[in-house]
Amino acid sequence: MKNLFLAVSILFLGVTSVQAQDIKFGLKAGLNFSKLDGDVVDGDMLTSFHFGALAEVNLIQNFSVQPELLYSTQGTDFQNENYELSYLSLPVLAKFYVITDKLSVEAGPQFSFLVNESVPDSFRTKTFDFAAVGGLSYNLTSFIFVQARYVVGLTDASKDASVTNKVIQLSAGLRF
Repeated sequence: MKNLFLAVSILFLGVTSVQAQDIKFGLKAGLNFSKLDGDVVDGDMLTSFHFGALAEVNLIQNFSVQPELLYSTQGTDFQNENYELSYLSLPVLAKFYVITDKLSVEAGPQFSFLVNESVPDSFRTKTFDFAAVGGLSYNLTSFIFVQARYVVGLTDASKDASVTNKVIQLSAGLRF
């Protein structure tokens, strides 16, 4: 797990040094509508939040790579009890601009590390979550953007059961 994080960090640093003139940095925040879905827990949506930083690296015309570092709280509302899992997430997204430089389609992997939890003792969580991310981003101006994404966990969030994270994210941010 540490090797994977190190490899992604080196890749990020290598890409940013090669294309330093075409990098935009930014900050974003937004809402999560999440649910743990699986064998044992099948709860209702939990409304929570995410915030963090990003770097958009333009590689060629209409194509960028956008790594982000986010704090994201997700989980589920199960029988009037919140199962909250807080992650430090690293999505690495390919961005394809369609029609104009305003609308982009995003997709890629997300690597998440559990930093805090508020769950019953019987729910033993895993410390790493791997997910697939897909969504849209729209640049309102050259500085302000909005995003909508769907994040689907590909690994189990629990040590004892087949339970995955599913998250809808709505974000707004500033790019500079």
